[in-house]
Amino acid sequence: MRNTILSIFITATILAGILVYFYPQTGNIALLSIIGVLTIVVLRDSFQTKHSLLRSFPLIARLRWLFEEEREKIQQYFIEDNLSGTPINREKRSIVYQRAKLEKDTVPFGTQHNVYKKGYEFVKHSMFPTNHHLIKGDRVLFGSSKCTQKYNGSLINISAMSFGSLSKNAVMALNQGAKMGNFAHNTGEGGVSPYHLQGGDVIFQVGTGYFGAGKSVNGIRVFDDEIFKKNASHSDIKMIEIKFSQGAKPGHGGILPALKNTQEIANIRGVVVGTQVDSPPGHSAFSNYDEMIVFIQKVRDLSGGKPVGIKLCVGNNEEIEEMIKAFSVANNYPDFISVDGGEGGTGAAPMEFTNYIGTPLTEGLVFINKLLIQYNLKNEIKIIASGKAIDAFDIVKLIALGADAIGMARSFMLSLGCIQARECNLDTCPVGVATQDEELVKALVVEKKNVRVKNYHDKTIASVKEMVAAMGIESIGDLKPKHIFRRKKDDKIVSYHEIYKY
Repeated sequence: MRNTILSIFITATILAGILVYFYPQTGNIALLSIIGVLTIVVLRDSFQTKHSLLRSFPLIARLRWLFEEEREKIQQYFIEDNLSGTPINREKRSIVYQRAKLEKDTVPFGTQHNVYKKGYEFVKHSMFPTNHHLIKGDRVLFGSSKCTQKYNGSLINISAMSFGSLSKNAVMALNQGAKMGNFAHNTGEGGVSPYHLQGGDVIFQVGTGYFGAGKSVNGIRVFDDEIFKKNASHSDIKMIEIKFSQGAKPGHGGILPALKNTQEIANIRGVVVGTQVDSPPGHSAFSNYDEMIVFIQKVRDLSGGKPVGIKLCVGNNEEIEEMIKAFSVANNYPDFISVDGGEGGTGAAPMEFTNYIGTPLTEGLVFINKLLIQYNLKNEIKIIASGKAIDAFDIVKLIALGADAIGMARSFMLSLGCIQARECNLDTCPVGVATQDEELVKALVVEKKNVRVKNYHDKTIASVKEMVAAMGIESIGDLKPKHIFRRKKDDKIVSYHEIYKY
């Protein structure tokens, strides 16, 4: 094959040269130039020693690299159907786009789901549905008896995504949309940037790197009372979230790729510009549950009594139960727990951590909820569930399993115009959502996208109310495991109550 390709191009070059010699028109010269360049490429590929495929199939093998580079796009646009795409299928993506743009979100000709397939889930409607305009429960009061500045938040809020992971325009659009829709926006672990302070309610996340809440001392990131207090006291900040782990990379710590670490981001985080920033896997401020409880109270006091929660992806069950038991024994605890699922994640993460570490959201949520009930803390500690919730049915399921509110990340990225290009870790996001490339960031017009963020939130809340009303329930908070059903492999239909043994 190698010799054949070489012969073809060398022969073509000779013939083109003869043609130009006898007929020196512009077109023939251009033809000779093209063939000459291709021949040089063939010769180079044939004699290089780095790539075996190129030596055997010069020039032609380069098509493989082209197709490999564009494989994700080819898969998404020409191969996958409405239900097979991952991590978020086309049906789910479409409903976000439609609601964000206030376009028609109804579907014709029946469901595309196989309702007789094992694992199919659904709710049952009532013969006497309630008025969806009167459905209650779309606002949630955060703050235990230990909290003095309680926060009346929305059922749906923007989950943690930092400035650095997202562009400044994306962060501004999200926060302005949160202001318009009266819901909250989580900063992610990258600290509080000016783009988070656009008037929307803010959840200030304190990660293991203490960005915006600490500094480096002898190469170790440590919490600093004054730095934290300065940021946490801002009137836009309504709650504090201490992050232990996240669904994308539980037990690993955050990753900010060097390409995304601009001077502005480095200044906000207090790190060296242009370097990859890896957050530590664990906190330096405490090393056991008793110290953790003291730290939670310290953060609550420094913030002026605002609700303080913890975020985790459920890992070792014995450790989690020991933690909840410690809260009960000390009679001191966080005001909320954000439960992230192992299927979560919007940014850069090692493949093994993304695919194989961390409990999926459903099982993690059930476990946390049962523990809070067991230790009589359910009325004190709210649960925020986060893990690829997109539409009303996703939310209804999570509320039925014990969640009080829902945190959404990727769905709000989609509302900004994300096309699931899956280039978040490369700084090449083509729609300006997850990049720091100024030219790409300009593509995201804040004044247009902020309204879409609000629309998606509002339409999804309305859809939740309609679904709950169809079930004959008067309040979203009245949803229970008995209301959700799943088909098992033996064609038996069972409720979540039976599956998860409530």
